[in-house]
Amino acid sequence: MNIEIWVTYLSATFIYSVIPGSGTINTINNGMVYGFRKSLISIIGLQLGLAFYIILIGMGLGVLVSQSLMAFIVIKWVGVAYLIWLGIQKFQETTTINATDILVETSEWKLFRKAVFVNLTNPKTVIFFAALLPQFLDATSSHYLQIIQMGATTIIVDTCVMVIYVILAAKLAYYIKSPMVLKRLNRIFGTMFIGCGALLASTKA
Repeated sequence: MNIEIWVTYLSATFIYSVIPGSGTINTINNGMVYGFRKSLISIIGLQLGLAFYIILIGMGLGVLVSQSLMAFIVIKWVGVAYLIWLGIQKFQETTTINATDILVETSEWKLFRKAVFVNLTNPKTVIFFAALLPQFLDATSSHYLQIIQMGATTIIVDTCVMVIYVILAAKLAYYIKSPMVLKRLNRIFGTMFIGCGALLASTKA
């Protein structure tokens, strides 16, 4: 892959990462509630979900999924249900005066699993990369090497963007001490998760 094509792909994947989605909302929520260090594991989970789809597309199955109405519908509605469930969980989350109580109750493994599932149930990811990756492939070069290059670029860019989101969210949370404010934030993030689910439900195959 020559440098001009790579820079163009880098720009496209940066825009994809910066545009708010379910993964971004999950990252910001974790940063505000659980802090910077504990939220890093959720970012790794998001990247694992991304890597899964990149490998899938690299094997040629991503195009098949993107062209299969049934596969799209299944992924879509599982994602809708999961996002709405996350939103309801945020509404029902008990807000304590001491934020460290929340840190103890939620393990890194739980944050990791949730983040993986957020990306795995997001059909936007598979559709985006199934449409994007083939545009940058050079038929005269190694197919798998190019997929590895683009996959690594995507994961590095998305990781950097998510880390920035976590840092900003964690710094903002430092000034939030009131249980009432935390309760309102839970409602805001709950609404955002449900809103993402509603937007996903409105998308057409």
